[in-house]
Amino acid sequence: MSKRQASEALEDLSGLESPASKKSRFDDYNKSLTPISANENGDEQQEPARENGAANREEGQADEFSEEDEVEEKAPIRQAAPTAGYDDLYLDTIDRNVLDFDFEKLCSVTLSNINVYACLVCGKYFQGRGPKSHAYFHALEEDHHVFINMGTQKVYVLPEGYEVKSKSLDDIKYVSDPRYTPPEVAELDRKHRTSWTLAGKEYTPGFVGMNNIKENDYLNVVVQALSHVSPLRNLFLLGDFSSAPELVKRTSILFRKIWNPRAFKSHVSPHELLKKISLRSNKRFTLTAQSDPVEFLSWFLNHLHLGLGGSKTKPGSSPIQRIFQGKLKVESQAVTARADNLDRLRFEEAADAKVDVARFLLLTLDLPPAPLFQDEQERNIIPQVPLTTLLAKYNGVSAQDLNAQRRRYRLMHPLPPFLVLHVKRFSKNKFVAERNPTIVTFDPRGLDVSPYVEPDPAQHPPGEPVWYDLVANVVHEAVRAKEDVADSAVGEERKTWKVQVRDKATDEWVEAQDLFVDKIRSELLYLGESYLQVWERRTGTPPPPPGKGKGKARA
Repeated sequence: MSKRQASEALEDLSGLESPASKKSRFDDYNKSLTPISANENGDEQQEPARENGAANREEGQADEFSEEDEVEEKAPIRQAAPTAGYDDLYLDTIDRNVLDFDFEKLCSVTLSNINVYACLVCGKYFQGRGPKSHAYFHALEEDHHVFINMGTQKVYVLPEGYEVKSKSLDDIKYVSDPRYTPPEVAELDRKHRTSWTLAGKEYTPGFVGMNNIKENDYLNVVVQALSHVSPLRNLFLLGDFSSAPELVKRTSILFRKIWNPRAFKSHVSPHELLKKISLRSNKRFTLTAQSDPVEFLSWFLNHLHLGLGGSKTKPGSSPIQRIFQGKLKVESQAVTARADNLDRLRFEEAADAKVDVARFLLLTLDLPPAPLFQDEQERNIIPQVPLTTLLAKYNGVSAQDLNAQRRRYRLMHPLPPFLVLHVKRFSKNKFVAERNPTIVTFDPRGLDVSPYVEPDPAQHPPGEPVWYDLVANVVHEAVRAKEDVADSAVGEERKTWKVQVRDKATDEWVEAQDLFVDKIRSELLYLGESYLQVWERRTGTPPPPPGKGKGKARA
């Protein structure tokens, strides 16, 4: 229809048709987004676009102009696959330096942990990837387009919504969820391996720093020590805990990140595990308050035991008990007289002595009382005691008085593969909490515990030693917080913890305190206030005595 001239009357044009509605046409654009299908011969062809407006115009029918057509919302642009030739679009915007998958996977907007995606450009977490999700809006507002699903490890481009399958993203997927093979795990204690971070910093897998968010160094040292218990480490590195409780799952993830040989940074953060521990323990163990490592270790092992399918009544029902649990014979009787030189004989001849068999995950060692005064030569400023003297508590001869009961202890065969010792340094009364600074001297190689074990020919040949080697040593340090009051440094004493672990591949010792990791000589291990020790049972001959090397064989 031609345009009406100004001189023509409206009555003369009453029989003509109305012009077609002026709607935007996206025929060519929609045709380019149409999925590609293959015909019978295997050739790719485009499906014809089915637009109602175009079909009506072909039939000669006119589109009726209405207000609904004018305000009709258009569907968001979504693609099932990237456009041909643009497979690596937006991948150059990924910033690996800001990626940190150690924190709890919560949406930064809704704080939900369901269907969480991480933006690979800024590192923030968002929920979902649909047209109305927070990740979708983040892609439009911030122009960040690459996201990874924290559950499935699949990478998507938003707002288009198609999956990216590129080998260049494998390193990000591995850092997010490291996986190991049995041959790789078998080489951890045999072959020393050196790795480098994105910044070019050298580090050794398994000997990395752990972030102390505020006051969670008590957890760091326990996790570091347990991560070097070979059977437990191998279980968490190779096991599939997708259907396990959340505590076991997060422990496995942290262990796998500690031993990650392709990490972006030379440290890890226990934030994700800490949040779950705080929830399960009713905020008994948190990241803002200092706690006792032994109390946490006891709680942690018992809950891992239950999470791995262990029973409360059946011994050896979980890997935790099979690794750490041992048996202890306890003889007890009521105190009838004061202790004297013949008290031991009277204890043995008493008819009312009660004998029980108890099971333990760790052994407590009692320190002798610290001297109140220095001797003439000032040698007792910091007293020392050998570890074997403390272990005499379990020789079956020494008796202890506790709650009107006199008790004696002795270990029983079979001994656990790993022995955990707790040196009791702190005591509390109604008025004050005291710390015993006595130093415990020990040799990290070749601790013979046979004098403290009940003989059992069926389990172990009598007279032969039972050797244990030190794996980890948790040390306490007292730090005084400075407060400037009247130009003087005054403050309360704070507890800090560090751990010393042995590198079995090189037989060297490494000391870790939060983010600081450095080597330490084995001769200097006992100089600190040892608080918690993990010993591994060794089979074979004892190490040579100190200062004596291997001589040549005589002809």
